[in-house]
Amino acid sequence: MPNHDPLVRLLHMRDYAKQALEMASGKSREELDNNAMFRLALTRLIELVGEAASQYPRQLQSQYPQIPWPKLISMRNRLIHGYDFIDNDILWEAITKNLPQLLNELDKIIPAGM
Repeated sequence: MPNHDPLVRLLHMRDYAKQALEMASGKSREELDNNAMFRLALTRLIELVGEAASQYPRQLQSQYPQIPWPKLISMRNRLIHGYDFIDNDILWEAITKNLPQLLNELDKIIPAGM
């Protein structure tokens, strides 16, 4: 049975973002092009961040304008529906530049110790 608690959605966003950053740590942009398993894993983790964001109630999203809800959700949609062409430059930038900022904001929202 799915858990519809909004906090769980934030925790999922944080956990998947952390996993993507940990996976990318020490890796280069070129590895994204040359390692299919690495690329697919990172793509899936970004999809999951966006899916969790899309499941966070819209009426609550406005309480956290610092979270780029529309961008997260549209990235998920682009990755899922545009599966036949993924721009690795955009994917890499999302992981290396945007995810650290997202994690910083999520850490401010999620209660300590969770």
